[in-house]
Amino acid sequence: MASTTNFRPKLAMGTFVLLSVALSMTTASVTNGATSPANRSIQTAGHHSDTKCQDGLLLSVWQPEDNLTTGDRIARGLVYFFSLLYLFIGVSIVSDRFMAAIEVITSKEKEVRVRKAGGEEQIVVVRVWNETVANLTLMALGSSAPEILLSIIEIVAKNFNAGDLGPGTIVGSAAYNLFVIMAICVLVIPDGEVRKIKHLRVFFVTATWSVFAYIWLYLILAQITPGRVDMWEGFLTFLFFPATVITAYVADRRLLVYKYISKQYRMNRRGVIVQVEAESAMEMNNRDEKLNTIDENGGITEEVRDFEESRREYISALKDLRKKYPQHDLEQLEIMAQEQLMNKGPKSRAFYRIQATRKMMGSGNIMRKISERAQSDLSEVKAELQRVDVDEPIEEDAACRVFFEPGHYTVMESVGEFEVRVVRRGDLAATVTVDYETEDGSAEAGSDYIGAKGTLTFAPGVDEQRFQIQVIDDDVFEQDEHFYIRLSNASEPASLSTPKVATVMILDDDHSGIFALTSRDHELVESIGTYELKVQRYSGARGHVRVPFWTEDGTAKAGKDYEALSGELIFENNEIEKVIQLIIIEEGSYEKDVLLYVNLGEPQQIGGIIEAAERKAPEELTEEDKMALLGRPKAGDIVRAQLRIKESKEFKNTVDKLVQRANASILIGTSSWKEQFVEALTVSAGDDDGENEGEDPPTPSCMDYIMHFVTLFWKIIFAFIPPTDMSGGYLCFVVSIFCIGVVTAIIGDVASHFGCTLGIKDSVTAIIFVALGTSIPDTFASKVAAIQDKYADASVGNVTGSNAVNVFLGIGVAWTIAACYHSFHGRSFDVEPGTLAFSVTLFCTEALVAIIVLMVRRNPRIGGELGGPKKAKIVTSIFLFSLWIVYLLISSLEAYGIIKGF
Repeated sequence: MASTTNFRPKLAMGTFVLLSVALSMTTASVTNGATSPANRSIQTAGHHSDTKCQDGLLLSVWQPEDNLTTGDRIARGLVYFFSLLYLFIGVSIVSDRFMAAIEVITSKEKEVRVRKAGGEEQIVVVRVWNETVANLTLMALGSSAPEILLSIIEIVAKNFNAGDLGPGTIVGSAAYNLFVIMAICVLVIPDGEVRKIKHLRVFFVTATWSVFAYIWLYLILAQITPGRVDMWEGFLTFLFFPATVITAYVADRRLLVYKYISKQYRMNRRGVIVQVEAESAMEMNNRDEKLNTIDENGGITEEVRDFEESRREYISALKDLRKKYPQHDLEQLEIMAQEQLMNKGPKSRAFYRIQATRKMMGSGNIMRKISERAQSDLSEVKAELQRVDVDEPIEEDAACRVFFEPGHYTVMESVGEFEVRVVRRGDLAATVTVDYETEDGSAEAGSDYIGAKGTLTFAPGVDEQRFQIQVIDDDVFEQDEHFYIRLSNASEPASLSTPKVATVMILDDDHSGIFALTSRDHELVESIGTYELKVQRYSGARGHVRVPFWTEDGTAKAGKDYEALSGELIFENNEIEKVIQLIIIEEGSYEKDVLLYVNLGEPQQIGGIIEAAERKAPEELTEEDKMALLGRPKAGDIVRAQLRIKESKEFKNTVDKLVQRANASILIGTSSWKEQFVEALTVSAGDDDGENEGEDPPTPSCMDYIMHFVTLFWKIIFAFIPPTDMSGGYLCFVVSIFCIGVVTAIIGDVASHFGCTLGIKDSVTAIIFVALGTSIPDTFASKVAAIQDKYADASVGNVTGSNAVNVFLGIGVAWTIAACYHSFHGRSFDVEPGTLAFSVTLFCTEALVAIIVLMVRRNPRIGGELGGPKKAKIVTSIFLFSLWIVYLLISSLEAYGIIKGF
């Protein structure tokens, strides 16, 4: 991942260059003042200015105003300029808190149950807020809050009369966002890589609205009601905001007309079937993973598609890490895979905006919290799964119950006596009696065992009783036999419970035995580690016997799914069971179903008369040898077992829950005031994108310390804003927007005084200084998003939506309020169309050109809106940046009357 460069020197350099441009422009306007009617009120330095600076909403004019020398004006201008810079830092920091609240609000999630074709239900966690709606409402408001509030506050500060600073900032910010931010995003993509807009339909809708917004401004200013804005025009401007949101949502969800647009499919480089909307990926499946959840239109539900894509990325990352770090255990690899998923996963514009601001202000890189969060997530998920796996305790009945425990006994014929256990559960307060009696099965009382009957008495508080059963041993070879022991006649208040009949199996020990596996089919999970496959000996247990065994590949492969094994089991005299220790290799498969086989060979007697008889020729066998051979060990019916290895349910559930938690937005919220003040007072390294494995965290640089102490005042002040975890983020949202309003009001006053002191018009101050200052965090946020995101939506796609929302909210709300106020007082709300209408027209023309350029870049030669071949990147970036320079120059020249406008 490309590392981000140091932000502060670029910020200072860019601001200095623009200041120089503005000052030289002002000098030019003053020099031409003798012939330019627009500048006749501005006198040369040292003379009284006919244009008086007005007090702002919160700040009064710096007195005295009269008889200021050139040095005085430059000194005051520098004070105002650096004050503006400091205020821009402040509004960026409080916007950080505001965006964190928005991210917490819009990242609320819910569980959705989806059913696959096989009937299996799957729980998928999805966002409550639609991504498009969130981007065009709260996200756009958070990103553009200073510009929007500046326009509204300026109207109020000027007694509901139109001003140039608010609208100029909105148009200037739109130009900067569309031209400069896009130019940077195109350039920073590594050579040969491209980023495409994923939601192309939404981009077309928002791009159309963004251009229409400024065309609409021109129409109401210069055509419909020239020089006047009526109440219906302001209100209609505001109503275009919900219209933008609704149409974008319709496009995103394929509603109405989009429902009938044919879908296209293609196969990508990995063999994945992809549904495309102008190259937008909708991954359906790969060769061995079937996603069968289908919506009513025949397409894949978006929620399941995103979940499955994240799951595949997690599994892929886990497999790559297993190869790279074979010495790590699964839990460490799961944490590392979770980190990668959160690093590479989609992030909102709010996340990138906050990340950029915190880096610039020496507050550290929030991406470093991912490691801590991944560890925490895994611990919580494991604990949650353990709670789910623990069976709910069965509530014992208050009534007294009596039964055998255990209900089955297996004994050797030579055991002599063995003990049988009877227990009672429930109420132990009373004295209880119960009868027992043996019953014949294949074993007969008197020849195979001694029949028994009797009564057991449980005194108060006693919960178990035992009695002895005797087995008769003989030297006659016979099959394994069994008999029963039955409970009856339990006294009140007790009752008999299952098992009330115990089965006793007598194993004959006069034969070497029959050897077999316990079952033909076995199912196990890959996370089991070692699986114990049991081999039983029945119908005799006399002598020492060896039983050969070996594993055999099926669809499971030795060395990949299990460790190959072969050898011999040695059964000692009277030993009736052995286990084969199979080592299963856990490879972390989400879905797995493979087979292997275990085979038993012919058992062989070790030593004794049987082994000696087996070595003799048939004619040499004596009667004793022949009798011995009848009791030699034999293979049973089940000498080949099939073992099915399936995925670990725990691992599968862990993957599902970790994927659900792979939401980087949770890193930017705060849970307490203490956490906020600790963050405010702590300086952290901010210029790296994270550490490599095994490396120590970087230490803060000198610039980190400088920026931390420069911004410490703002950090401490805004640490008093309620944490995002309180009231679901809404309290933080309200308090933050109030704080942004206060700082923005001061910015408006300082910007006006700055321009007035140096003779710069508000319209020029707005498009050069204020628009740039409020857009700096967005610049770096888009740059980081362009590099880190695999799509261009977060870096470029949201620019058009924000530009439209700025007009509909910033100008729509402000002008509606002003028009209503003037209408109430029987006056009209007058707005001079001149500079604003000209600036809007110029911007619309250039915006159309810029959007066409981006669309042309989607052709196969380049491949996407961002990145591509090096030459194409440089040419595009220079062209887009030149559009912004042309916009600034022509708008400024028109503002000073050097060229004719409307």
